Amino acid sequence: MEKEVSHIDSSGEVRMVDVSGKEPVKRTATAAGTVFLAAGTVAMMKEGLLKKGDPLACARVAGIMAAKKTPELIPLCHPLPIDNIAVGFKVGYDRIDIEAVVVTIARTGVEMEALTAVSAAALTIYDMCKAVDKQMSIGEIRLVGKTKERI
Repeated sequence: MEKEVSHIDSSGEVRMVDVSGKEPVKRTATAAGTVFLAAGTVAMMKEGLLKKGDPLACARVAGIMAAKKTPELIPLCHPLPIDNIAVGFKVGYDRIDIEAVVVTIARTGVEMEALTAVSAAALTIYDMCKAVDKQMSIGEIRLVGKTKERI
């Protein structure tokens, strides 16, 4: 059985999904991703030696801002009232793992907002470290989970 694609109408045209008939519920989405860096770059970051400043502080703000701008970046996303966005980092020997959790009370989910937050945070880390690390890569951006609960 083939699943219906919600962004395509019966005549094959792209459309925004109509969620007006749904009840608002509390929705949470968690996304994650990784920036792979040289161990020396991570050491420089920990010691505060990067000329552009603290990449994690800047990346946290970038992730939050990007999540709020998701409907401006992704064409068919609904503008949502975001109740909370948390962007966190786990710094490893040669990597930075990023996690974003986004919460809303709305008629549709916040998966794209969480994924956008991780993507923007990763790109910001890349931008702030690119002068000292030409081998960086971004990967493994994915949705980790989502929940919804009646309010």
